[in-house]
Amino acid sequence: MLGENSAYHPDGVVDVGILVVTLFKNPLRDRAVKFLSDVLSRKKRAAIPVTAVLGAFHVTTRYLNLPAMDVMKVLIKMLETMSPAFYPHIFLEDAIDAIKYARDYKIKSWDGYIIKLAKSIGNNIVYTLDEELSKVKDVVVINPFPQDLVEKYHEYIEGKLRRS
Repeated sequence: MLGENSAYHPDGVVDVGILVVTLFKNPLRDRAVKFLSDVLSRKKRAAIPVTAVLGAFHVTTRYLNLPAMDVMKVLIKMLETMSPAFYPHIFLEDAIDAIKYARDYKIKSWDGYIIKLAKSIGNNIVYTLDEELSKVKDVVVINPFPQDLVEKYHEYIEGKLRRS
């Protein structure tokens, strides 16, 4: 179903976590904003599923306790760019496959959709902080950030969660 856009998104699919780190001050934010800026401006031709934007709102407001109004404003501004990077389609067949991936690989269903989208647009590349996705066959998981910054980010998040 999704293959018709493979030429348009040759650089991969952006996962929720990449969006999340752009929404608050943390060690990865500057790099994440640059990466996302490149995707939105099509310097990097990756797909951002609209579902990932919804997921970013959920993660940042529910788990990181960021103010919903602040997160909402940033995400709406992002969507209002109307960038062709946004991938709005969720076909029933794709949802079925996403659920099967979630079951088979014991991952979240929205991650199953990211996998389905990456495979369907023909490049199998997922930009993510979620190393768990590397267990999925035929998918190339790329963390676009330097490992030392990722470690600092994880330490920062662990500290933030302990304090809340």
